Amino acid sequence: MTLLQHELTDFKVQAFQNNEFHEVTKEDVLGHWSVFFFYPADFTFVCPTELEDLAAKYEDFKKIGCEIYSVSCDTHFVHKAWHDANEKIAKIQYPMLADPTALLARDLDTYNEVDGMAERGDFIVNPEGKVVAYEVISSNVGRNADELLRRVQASQFVYEHGDQVCPAKWQPGEDTIEPSLDLVGLL
Repeated sequence: MTLLQHELTDFKVQAFQNNEFHEVTKEDVLGHWSVFFFYPADFTFVCPTELEDLAAKYEDFKKIGCEIYSVSCDTHFVHKAWHDANEKIAKIQYPMLADPTALLARDLDTYNEVDGMAERGDFIVNPEGKVVAYEVISSNVGRNADELLRRVQASQFVYEHGDQVCPAKWQPGEDTIEPSLDLVGLL
C-alpha cells in the first residue's frame, strides 16, 4: 500500500521551537510545503547527526517555502531537555514535534509497535496536506538533507509544471523532460 496522495489526518501536537512550547495542527501545515522528518528517539546516536544536517539546511528549505517538522514519539519536554543538553540539537530552529501517542507516526505508517518508536521516515507534503514523496529506511542509516532538499525542489517543480518531469539527479534550473510518445525508448 502506498502513502502517495495520502492526506494527513487532523492532528494537534505540542512542539518545541526557539526555546518555547507551542501547538501545531494540520491547519498550520496547509498552504505551504512541509517535510515531516521522523526519527526514533531523542538522546540517541544517528538522530543528532541527521537533525544537525537538517538544521544546517533549514534556511534553504525556508527560502523555497518549505517548513521542516522533526517528529519523534518523545514529549516536548524531552525535546527541550535534549536541546539544552546537546550542542548539535541546540542548533535546531525548526519545530520539533512531540508525538507520544504516535498519532502522526501511525498516520504515516512509521510507527514500530515493538519498539514504541518511529522509524526513520521523511515525508514531503504539498500545500493541500497530501504526501507527494516519502522514504522510510532502517533505524541505523542516516539521511542526507541535501538530497531531501533536492526532492522537495523537484516535487515543487512538477507540482507547478504538471506537463514536465525531472530526470535523475535533476537540480533547479536544469532541463526537464516533457513526456511524449516520440520519446518512448529514446531516453
